[in-house]
Amino acid sequence: MTAEVTTQGLTKHFGEVHAVDDLDLEIADGEFFSMLGPSGSGKTTVLRMVAGFERPTKGRILLGDADVTDLPPYRRDVNTVFQDYAIFPHMDVIRNVEYGLRVKRVDRKERRRRAEEALATVRLEGYGGRKPSQLSGGQRQRVALARALVNRPKVLLLDEPLGALDLKLRREMQLELKQIQRDVGITFVFVTHDQEEALSMSDRVAVFQDGRVEQVATPVQLYEEPASEFVAGFVGTSNRIGAADARRLLGTPGEYAVRPERLRVVPAGASVERGELMLPGRVREVVYLGPTTHAMVELDGGATLTVSRPNAGGAEPPLEVSDRMVAVALHRNSLIALSGGTEETEETA
Repeated sequence: MTAEVTTQGLTKHFGEVHAVDDLDLEIADGEFFSMLGPSGSGKTTVLRMVAGFERPTKGRILLGDADVTDLPPYRRDVNTVFQDYAIFPHMDVIRNVEYGLRVKRVDRKERRRRAEEALATVRLEGYGGRKPSQLSGGQRQRVALARALVNRPKVLLLDEPLGALDLKLRREMQLELKQIQRDVGITFVFVTHDQEEALSMSDRVAVFQDGRVEQVATPVQLYEEPASEFVAGFVGTSNRIGAADARRLLGTPGEYAVRPERLRVVPAGASVERGELMLPGRVREVVYLGPTTHAMVELDGGATLTVSRPNAGGAEPPLEVSDRMVAVALHRNSLIALSGGTEETEETA
């Protein structure tokens, strides 16, 4: 793996606030890499330091083999796309896209050719004569993307670029952004607080908390093998089973997480499959979410598990709030060990 972006001991303090703390990262050439975390976790500060908008308190930033830690933004081979687009309202689309080339004194014919090529890359052929006010939010975002790509940077930095779009358009743009990244073949570094967005688009994801990286992994690894309780709870939905409940319900030490879709609500007394536990309880809440229905089941002893069932029809009885006893079926292979535990397999159960 050839690293396109490397941070070594990267640290940023704002007074007493440690926004980023001793960060080591390697982002591969041509990778779609996302930095995911809640507000204030340090991800945007890292992006701004890579772009050159913030100076590190200590540490180094490399682009390829070049140390760019002390270089100003205009001398780094990167471009940034912001959430608010930052396109000029008085210019038409083609002149917005040409702007960076014009600053670099690229001749008119060449900059027009490259601007039209960039617009074609983002599926906006024929839109060059329109003003930003005549475009939809998604189209304005594509103009901002074209303006960044026209300079042919080695790395494109994207700071929550889809945050201002509605849900349907945001999901459409997620697919388009990934396709555009494949087409142009450059490194994308994407900042988001939306775990679904990160999982759907990225080759790898770094999960941030309090200025540090909790885990760097592929989307599948993050979801199936979270490295900490924070990752298990932030990336997707999970049920936490604390040490006391693990001993009482599972007969095993340690703390665990289990994904809601790995659980089943079954009638009390249903037969047990090999390696499966039946935890008796009562359905206390049912939430219909379109593709799925979530049931909150209060177990004997007070713990509550959320169970997710797809709404695809079938012979399963409807989920209803009731005092009638049911059971949550939990397979031991579905347990994610968080601390002090070992997941039991069918053979050891």
